[in-house]
Amino acid sequence: MGELISQWVGFINGYLWGSVLIYLLTGCGIWFSLRLKLIQLRHFKHMFSLLKLSRNSSENGISSFQALCTSLAARVGTGNLMGVAVAISLGGPGAIFWMWLIAFFGMATAYAESALGQLYKEKDENNNFRGGPAYYMRKGINSPKLAITFSLCLFFGYGFVFSSVQANSITDAFQGSFGIDPLMSGIVITLLAAYIIIGGLRNIARFAELAVPFMGVAYVLVALFVIAINIEQIPAILMQIVGSAFGWQEAGGGVVGAAIIHGVQRGLYSNEAGMGSSPNAAAAAEPMPHHPASQGYIQSLAVFFDTMVICTCTAIIILLAGDSLDGVMGIQLTQQALALQVGSWGAEFITLAILFFGFTSIVANYAYADNNLKYLKLDNPIGRWFLRIGFLAMLVFGSSASLPQVIALADMATGLMTVVNVTALFLLSKVVIRITKDYQQQLSKGELPTFEASEETEKSLGLTQGVWRK
Repeated sequence: MGELISQWVGFINGYLWGSVLIYLLTGCGIWFSLRLKLIQLRHFKHMFSLLKLSRNSSENGISSFQALCTSLAARVGTGNLMGVAVAISLGGPGAIFWMWLIAFFGMATAYAESALGQLYKEKDENNNFRGGPAYYMRKGINSPKLAITFSLCLFFGYGFVFSSVQANSITDAFQGSFGIDPLMSGIVITLLAAYIIIGGLRNIARFAELAVPFMGVAYVLVALFVIAINIEQIPAILMQIVGSAFGWQEAGGGVVGAAIIHGVQRGLYSNEAGMGSSPNAAAAAEPMPHHPASQGYIQSLAVFFDTMVICTCTAIIILLAGDSLDGVMGIQLTQQALALQVGSWGAEFITLAILFFGFTSIVANYAYADNNLKYLKLDNPIGRWFLRIGFLAMLVFGSSASLPQVIALADMATGLMTVVNVTALFLLSKVVIRITKDYQQQLSKGELPTFEASEETEKSLGLTQGVWRK
C-alpha cells in the first residue's frame, strides 16, 4: 500500500513540477510585475517605511508586524537551510539563480495575494479578522467550489504534511550534532508545539514576533562573517551560480533542466509566493495604513527576506565548501559546510537555527490550518481536536520518516495549493490593480492611504459588509 501511494505521489509531482507549475508560477509573477509596473522595484523602499507603522494593532486583529513575522515563521524554515542544500545537491549551483528569479517575480505575486486576502477578510464571532484565498475565491470570483478545493488542499498541506518536513530536518540536525534519536527529539518537539498551538493565533503571533527576528538576525550575521572572511571567493561563486543556471559550465541541457525544476520547487517551498498561505496571516492583521494594499507591501517584503537574504546566505556557505562534501545531503550538508568555515560550533549553530526556524514554521503552519477550520465548517471542538491530534501525530511521523518521503508529500501539497490559488489570482487581476492604483494615487498626493468601501463598492467587489467602513 505504501509503495502504491509513493508511486501516485511521484506521478502527480512529475506532472505538476515537470511542466505545469514552472510556467504557471513564472507567468503569474511576470503578469503581476508588468501589470503593477514592477512594484517590487519601484516601491521597494516604501515597503521598509511601512515597517515603522507595522507594530500598531487593535483589538480586532494582530499587528502588521505580527502578520509579517507569522508569515516569515512559515516561510523561514527548513526550506532556507535544508531546502537550499537539496536544491544544490539535485540541481547544482544554478538552482539558486532560479530560486532568485522565482522570488523576484514572486514578490509581485505575494503582493497580489496578500492584498486580496486583506481586502476580502471578515470578522469571526470573537471579533477577530479571518480571511485568505478561500474567502476571495468565494466572494471575489463567486466560486464556492474553488474555495472549498483550496481549503482542503491547504488543510492537508499545513495541517498534516508541511510540519512533518520541519520535524524531519530538526531531528536530523540533532542526530547529526548530538547523536539524539530522531523519535525522542520528535516527541519533545511535539510536546512543545502542543503547548503553543492550544493558545491560538494571537499566542502564535506573539511567539513568532519574538523568535523570528532574533534567529533571522543571528543567522545572517554568522553568514556575513563567513562571507567577509572569504570575500575574494564570492565573485567566483556568483559566477558559478549564474553560469550553472544556463549551462555555461556544464555539458547538456539536462543539467539546466534540473537546475530550473529544483530551483523553482525549493524556491516556492521556501518563499511560498503564490501558494496562498501568507494571505491567511495578512487577512488577520489590522493594517497600517488602513488600506488592503499595505499588507500586500508587507508580505512582498517577506519574500525578499526569505529568499534573497536567508537562502542566499545558505547557498554561499554551501558553495564555499566546493566538492569536499560530496555525498552529504539535507540539513547535514548545511551543518558541515558551516563547520568547515568556523569550526565545530558551526554544526551546533545550524542545529539551533533549524530548531528556531523549523519550530516557528511548525506553529505558523498550524495557524494557517486552524484559519481554514471555520471555512470548512469544522470550527467546533471535534474539528479542532481532530486537527490538533492529526497535526501532532504527523510531527512524530515526520521526525523518523525518510527525507524523500516527506519532501514528496510536501511537493504534492504545495503544487495542488498553488495551481488553485494562482488560477484565482489571474481572475482577480483587475481588483488587485484597482486597489493598488487607489493606494498609489493617495500616496503620490502625500496622503496616508486609507480605504473606505461604499455599499456600491461592497456589492461590486463582493466585500464583507461593514469591514471597510469607518
